[in-house]
Amino acid sequence: MKTETFKLNIDNKTLEVEFNNLAERTNSSVFVRMGNTVIMATAVMSNKEIEGIDFFPLTVAYEERFYAVGKILGSRFTKREGRPSEQSILTSRLIDRAIRPLFPKNFRREVQIIITCLAWDKETDLSFLGAIAASIILSTSDIPWEGPIAPVRIGSINGELKAFPTFEERESGDMDLLLTGLKSESKKEVLINMIDAGMNEIPEETILKAVEMSKKYHQDILNFQEDIKNKIGKEKIKVSLPQSNEEVEKLVKEIVGNRIENIFKKNQTDDMHKIRDDLALKLKEIEDADALRYGFSFFEEYSEKIIHQSIIEKGLRFEERGVEEIRDIFCDVSKIPIVHGSGLFSRGETRVLSFLTLGSPGDQKVFDEMERQEKKRFMHHYNFPPSCVGEIGPLRGPGRREIGHGMLGEKALKPVIPEAKTFPYTIRLVSEVLCSNGSSSMASACAACLALMDGGVPIKSPVSGIAMGLMMEINDEKSSEDKKYVVLTDVQGEEDHYGDMDFKVTGTEKGITALQMDIKVRGITQEIMKTALSQSRKARLEILQKMKEAIPEPRKELSPNAPRIFTLKIKPEQIGEVIGSGGKTINEIIDTCNVSIDIEETGEIFVTAENEESAKKAIEWIKNITREVAVGEMFQGLIKRVLNFGAIAEILPGQEGLIHISQLSEKRIEKVTDVVKVGDIVPVKVISIDEHGRINLSLKEAKK
Repeated sequence: MKTETFKLNIDNKTLEVEFNNLAERTNSSVFVRMGNTVIMATAVMSNKEIEGIDFFPLTVAYEERFYAVGKILGSRFTKREGRPSEQSILTSRLIDRAIRPLFPKNFRREVQIIITCLAWDKETDLSFLGAIAASIILSTSDIPWEGPIAPVRIGSINGELKAFPTFEERESGDMDLLLTGLKSESKKEVLINMIDAGMNEIPEETILKAVEMSKKYHQDILNFQEDIKNKIGKEKIKVSLPQSNEEVEKLVKEIVGNRIENIFKKNQTDDMHKIRDDLALKLKEIEDADALRYGFSFFEEYSEKIIHQSIIEKGLRFEERGVEEIRDIFCDVSKIPIVHGSGLFSRGETRVLSFLTLGSPGDQKVFDEMERQEKKRFMHHYNFPPSCVGEIGPLRGPGRREIGHGMLGEKALKPVIPEAKTFPYTIRLVSEVLCSNGSSSMASACAACLALMDGGVPIKSPVSGIAMGLMMEINDEKSSEDKKYVVLTDVQGEEDHYGDMDFKVTGTEKGITALQMDIKVRGITQEIMKTALSQSRKARLEILQKMKEAIPEPRKELSPNAPRIFTLKIKPEQIGEVIGSGGKTINEIIDTCNVSIDIEETGEIFVTAENEESAKKAIEWIKNITREVAVGEMFQGLIKRVLNFGAIAEILPGQEGLIHISQLSEKRIEKVTDVVKVGDIVPVKVISIDEHGRINLSLKEAKK
């Protein structure tokens, strides 16, 4: 087997890239290794373009394998990998967002990238390695692609920035920033083309320092990949451009006219959808499939050019907004009964209603995945039905987009969620998008924050979010760092569709909690990022003020609809007494008191109930079970069993003692049943407790 191996030292770790012919029927394949982690990546391209589509059919799939961590995972009945885990979906999306903008604009062949984790040492960053693997196979294959890209992860550990933090450092640090970079057209500067980050109220200046710090690593990784490409890279196939049609171009320009510029003005009845519909009717009259496809392709290019020029050169914007102007905002809480908290956030035509549900510690989500075997007490879920954009579509389970936007909202709010020690509830937020015209994910973060405060969850600070856009000069003769640009605050639908960037930022008054960036151009400079961060802070603070007008702080009391959790602590060795044989005791408490009970190994017990009375009844029961009886105490004992030499009496739930026959009466008795029988309740006194904890009782002493 012929192999070629390339190595690069990254921060004292060796990145090893091996090409072999194990997957020789692909367009390209590679094995990438760092430490004891191994990832295989493959790329396959269809032989011909798919006709009748106006998008690039790219699929990116990151696959986890249980054998990679040496475990047999899965449910009791299914011991194999099934539906992709949440983490693998997020990793797939992350890689997709980084590589997609670098494919040719008119490329219509189907491409599938599969990244499979074959072994994981529980330390190496799988997202980082997966992105490098995808970049390498695309760079060396015959698939047209304008990479490579270089992923770099920066963390903040105890206030210090660190490149490539370990898995544990990422979990405990204040910042987890993954960004991918590539060289500009002029090769002068490293551009950033994707960002994904969660952080604990980090200021904008620190993020810019992290970006600057990453550049050296970007350069090294990019140079390494370009060396590989020059040595073994295949010649790229030629992309067939659509044949121009002057008649169609003239028709498009006539139909568009000055209608797009009119749409920028407020209260216009025309919109881009109406222009497309009018164009479709005219193109159908030509009765030429190629002309029809070219007509819509040219319409998109022509519209994009007009919108870019109008914003950059004329200062026009949809609804005549200023560059930094936010659409009208409306916030409300407590709109829905029964639920534990609700928040409505409206920004322009984008409206989201979020709901809070509080549960017991036992309601936590359990992960049994390759990367995670743990419990999760805070969740944010995002739903985007077709009705919110005025469409009809199938209603299925959450797709990649819903999972990704849900996780973005979760990252945004997680830093302000109270710790389990002070607030032991499991917290679930669900954001329902009612109407969408741009940035529903940021509206979800705001609505979810309102729901938390409405429910009385003592969050540390309120969180708001905003999406920033970009209009960059359309000029192929200029490099990205030399082009004119305008950063837009609060992008709406058409600005997002025809724009060049979706830069989402969430945070508190103190700093940023989550950051995500996707682009359609080659990349952005650090100067553009600095502008976007500055404008976003101003917008976030403005939105926070609007939110505080609806509810200035979390309610002092939990929602009356929410369950109540009470805690108590017992000795770990007493846990068995509370549970009982086969769970008999704890199940009896749960059924009788109508509560749920969660017990930690430390002896901490959480009793969750719909009302305080039920919880107190259960707590008293548990306290009696675990109560340590003292010599001299008096009880009313229930006779449970009669023996030849005495009787067994229950003095507390689960605690029994022996009344020896000699302790039943002052007089001598022949049979125990002469004094007590099963079911009798008699006064008893604790006279001794032996070294094994056995309790001895006396009836005659109790009567003195």
